[in-house]
Amino acid sequence: MFGLSAEKFLLLVVLAVIILGPDRLPYYAKKLGELVRKAKRMIDGAQEQMKTELGGDFEDMDWKKLDPRQYDPRRIVREALLEEKREQRNIAQQLNRPKPVHKPLEIGEAAPFDADAT
Repeated sequence: MFGLSAEKFLLLVVLAVIILGPDRLPYYAKKLGELVRKAKRMIDGAQEQMKTELGGDFEDMDWKKLDPRQYDPRRIVREALLEEKREQRNIAQQLNRPKPVHKPLEIGEAAPFDADAT
């Protein structure tokens, strides 16, 4: 959850033993356990409240889409620039397409006339 590796966690435990000492360590370990349980109850309560307020849509919600860590400004700008380049490339490809070959008019054939264009 917080990205703690085993080495970092072990270092924190050793520092806690040194700083708190063996006499106070059980007391603070108990307090930490109570704090974790209280936080879990709060999270469960918030989820239950959201479930009642949102109804059946709550289970179908994709929470990863709402994670603010996924919004990397560099990635957003890069994707926007790439999209703009793709649009420009598509426009250029459309403009650079070969024109359809028109057959010449036969002798005596009238030129096409568009009444709406005049």
